[in-house]
Order: sequence, then C-alpha cells, then structure tokens
Amino acid sequence: MINRVVLIGRMTKDVELRYTQSGTAVGSFTLAVNRPFKNNDGEREADFINAVIWRKQAENFANFTGKGAQVAIEGRLQTRNYENNQGQRVYVTEVVVDNFSLLESKAEADKRRAENGTSQPAQQSSAPVNNGGIDISDDDLPF
Repeated sequence: MINRVVLIGRMTKDVELRYTQSGTAVGSFTLAVNRPFKNNDGEREADFINAVIWRKQAENFANFTGKGAQVAIEGRLQTRNYENNQGQRVYVTEVVVDNFSLLESKAEADKRRAENGTSQPAQQSSAPVNNGGIDISDDDLPF
C-alpha cells in the first residue's frame, strides 16, 4: 500500500509551534494549494490543507518559514478523530510531514516578512499540545 503526499503551496499563517509534555516539538500549519484550473468566473481556486510536522524539523520549519512562504512538503495523509467539549465526534485529516523544501530565497522571505509586518520567524508557544482534548505522549507518536 502507498500513502504519499507531495504538495507545493503557500503558508496561510505562521507555524503554530508547541511542545508535548515530554518536550517534543510539534508544528501545525495550513498550506494553500492552487487548483490547476479556473472556475466558471475565470478565477483560480485553492485548497487549504492542514499539516503537522514533528521534532527538530518542526523547529527548523517554524524558524525559516512564515505566512505567505512558498514551500514544498512531502509526507503521508493521516485521519484521526476525537470527542470535543460538546460531546461531538470531530474528524481531522492532515498531512504528517516527513520532508520539506523552502522555495523562496532568503531575500524574498525577508521582503515578505517586512510586507507582513513581521521581522521575526514564527512564534513559539510553550503550551502543551492538546490534540482535541487528548494529551500526546512520546509513547503515542508513530515514530
């Protein structure tokens, strides 16, 4: 069986970098990927795809990307579900990133950050990861 995803798109916002209770870095972000065709109004639409990246790669990705950055990601598609505070079952589909490539130069990234009013890379949060009410421990990680 094969489960591989390769996407090229632009980040919709800075990476949300957090840490598990055991100190493992995890980053969440959304990638806007243009569709290869235009709609009936002649406009190009995009899909907004959620992704998650782990450990040192998450820290590197957060430090070198930001809102509007063009990136390529490679990974696998994962689905999960949990029960929210209202007792409703919530289903999540996301790309678990194994690899990434930065598709813009440092000068382009600096210019984009200046235009967005951010001179720093992505913000980091020390809040523990809460996966829809489920705490993640290292034992729960797939690798």
